[in-house]
Amino acid sequence: MSGFRTLRAQVRRRLLISYRVDPEVAQTLIPEPFRPQLVDGSAVAGVCMIGLQSVRPGWIRPRLGFRTENVAHRIAVEWDEDGVTRSGVYIVERHSSSLLPVLAGGRLFPGVQKRARFTLDETASRFRVTMSAPGTHVDVDVELGGPWSSSLFPTVEDASSFHEHGTVGWSPRRNGGGVEPLELTSTDWAVEPGRVISARSSFFDDLPHGAAVLDSAVVMRDLPFFWGTPAIVPERVASDSSSVL
Repeated sequence: MSGFRTLRAQVRRRLLISYRVDPEVAQTLIPEPFRPQLVDGSAVAGVCMIGLQSVRPGWIRPRLGFRTENVAHRIAVEWDEDGVTRSGVYIVERHSSSLLPVLAGGRLFPGVQKRARFTLDETASRFRVTMSAPGTHVDVDVELGGPWSSSLFPTVEDASSFHEHGTVGWSPRRNGGGVEPLELTSTDWAVEPGRVISARSSFFDDLPHGAAVLDSAVVMRDLPFFWGTPAIVPERVASDSSSVL
């Protein structure tokens, strides 16, 4: 992956569904040296459901990109680097509607992807997204706006700040052997509150009873995103990740 530089895309819709998770359970889902990032004594995990268009390498013009739906199950994590505590997310698994990310993920760019089938029923203010794949099913129905309600984040601005500082995503490398990083950035960052009408994820449903509790949702729309390789590497995984940096 030495030729990887950046990926660019336009985000049509990004749903960030957050769960409050038991820290001991969360720790079993992430490798060392990561630890769960705690908010009010709880770990924070979630489902990121993102619809992209004009996906392309950074040097290709937008009109040549492709469109894809994606889902990531993620856990907010911390790690220590040069005496400084860093934050990001550990991505347990990724799914995509497009064959190209499935073939190229973990090869041409970091992030192994699994193929999935998506069903969309969306309007300007309501987003119903269903994903089905072998062993994993997600069904989310979110309405834009409404009063903010969360036991993790007092305000939608707090939720926005939390997600904005967790832009480095770590995920298992193809064929095992450590993890690899991918950093998401944007020239714009705008988050709107969402009201969860319903949300089901087989990943969270399969955790011990009561270990994961649905908390809140935020929505991002019509924003340019960039993915690249970050310069920060936890010391204990540096040797495993060096090939992608």
